[in-house]
Amino acid sequence: MGLVSSAPAAPSDPWAATPDGTCGPGSRPEATQGRVPLADFASGRAAQGYTCNTEEVAHFGATGGYRTYDYTDRAGRHCAYYDTTLLFPGNATSAYPNLTGVYVLDMANSHNPVRTASLETPAMQSPHESLSLNVTRGLLAADMGYPTFQPGYVDIYDVSQDCRNPVLKSSVPFGILGHEGGFAPDGNTFYVSSAGGRTLTALDVKDPSVPRILWTSQNWVVHGLNISDDGNRMYFADLGSSASGGSGTDGSAGLTILDVSQVQARAASPQVKVVSHLTWPQVSIPQTPIPVTITSGHPTRPHQFLVEVDEFSRSVFSYNPSDPVGAARIIDIDDETEPVVVSNLRLAVNSPSARAGEQQNDPGATSGLQGYAAHYCAVPRRSDPGIAACSFILSGLRVFDIRDPYHPTEIAYFNQPPPAGGRGQSGSYAMSAPSFVPELGEIRYSDGNSGFYVVRVTNGAWPSTTNRR
Repeated sequence: MGLVSSAPAAPSDPWAATPDGTCGPGSRPEATQGRVPLADFASGRAAQGYTCNTEEVAHFGATGGYRTYDYTDRAGRHCAYYDTTLLFPGNATSAYPNLTGVYVLDMANSHNPVRTASLETPAMQSPHESLSLNVTRGLLAADMGYPTFQPGYVDIYDVSQDCRNPVLKSSVPFGILGHEGGFAPDGNTFYVSSAGGRTLTALDVKDPSVPRILWTSQNWVVHGLNISDDGNRMYFADLGSSASGGSGTDGSAGLTILDVSQVQARAASPQVKVVSHLTWPQVSIPQTPIPVTITSGHPTRPHQFLVEVDEFSRSVFSYNPSDPVGAARIIDIDDETEPVVVSNLRLAVNSPSARAGEQQNDPGATSGLQGYAAHYCAVPRRSDPGIAACSFILSGLRVFDIRDPYHPTEIAYFNQPPPAGGRGQSGSYAMSAPSFVPELGEIRYSDGNSGFYVVRVTNGAWPSTTNRR
C-alpha cells in the first residue's frame, strides 16, 4: 500500500466504474459489474445469487428496512438490530403474519440468529432512516419517520445490560418532524432531521428517560447526518434549496459541514454556523456522509475523509438514462473549509451508457425507487476502516477496499435476488446500512424483499481480517 498523495485531486473520470478485483474459489460472479439481467431470471441463474469472495452464513425473516447494527452488551452477549419497515403502514399488511417494528436478534451463534424481541413503540414501527445505536452508552433510538416526514415520537431504549431484551427508557410525542437521525458519539445528543419538513433538531438525551429539545432550525434541508468524534461538527447530506437567509450555501444538493460546538457544549441559545458546502456534477439525492480517518503511511498525521453516498437517480419519478445515479464517493476534508471529492465508488451499471442500453429491460432497472443505484454505506470503524460496504439496491451488498482513498477497488459482493413472483418487485431491494463483525469476517445487511443476511467475506479479500470459523 503506497502513501496517500500529499494533495487531493478530483477523479480523472468521475463516471468510471470502480475497478473490481479477482473473485476467488466458491464465487458465483456477475457477467457485468452490478447487473442482474432479465435472461438470468428466465434461466434460473438469478435465483442462484451472485457472489464474489462471499458466502451466506445465515438468513432471517422476509422483510428489511434501512439500518442494521451489531452490539455486545456489558455481559458479553452479542445481538443484532434491524428495522423491518421500508414503508409503514403498508408493510403491516404485506408482512402478515410476521411482526413489524425493529427486530432484536440473539447472535450468540451467527449461523442461527434467534429473535428475542420486537420493538413496537411508535417510532420503532416507522423509524424510516433514523434507527441509531450509540455503542458508548448502549442506547438504541429512532424518530418516527416517513419518506417525506412524520410528526411524532422519539423512542429510546437501553440495550447495555441485556442486549437481547431492550429496556424502554422513553417514548415521547415531541411533535418534531422525523425522517433521519443520529447520535453524537458521546451518546448525549440525538439529532433528528426531517428532510421534506425542513427541520433539524437536537435532543439532549443525557437522561434518556427525560429527553428534551436543545435546539431546532429550519435553515437547511437535511437528509442523513453524522457527527465528528468530538461532537463539534455535523456532516450532513444537503438536499439543497436551503431556507432564505439560513445556510449561506448556494442552495445546491451535496455536502454541508456545520459547526455544532455550541450545541455540544450546551450553550444557552446555541448558534450553529456553516463551515463549508460542496456539490459535484454526479449528485443525485445525497443520503449520508460518514467521517473516517485513513493513515495510509502517515501514522503521525491521519488524513480526514468522508465516505458519502447518494441514493436513487436525480429524477425519481421518471427514467432518463443520462440522469446522475446514486453512487458513493470519498471526500477529502483535511481542510474542512474546502472539501474535495477525490474518488468514486460506482458500478458499471451506473454509467449513462449502460443505463441507455439493454439493461433497461432488467426487472426493476427503470424504477426510480429501486433500480441500479446506491442507498446506504457503512464502515466497520471510523479510524482506518479498511473497507466500506454499501447497499446498491438491485445490485445487492458491495464491498470496497478504501485503504487508498484515492484509488478504491471493489473486492467482494453478495446479491441474492428473491424468487420471481415473491414479495414486491422482482430483484433485490438492498437498502440498509450494513454492520460488521470484523473478527468473524462477517457483514450483516437487510433486503426489503427477503430479510436479514449474515455474509462472510472469503478468500482473504477483507484486508487484515482473520476469520474465526
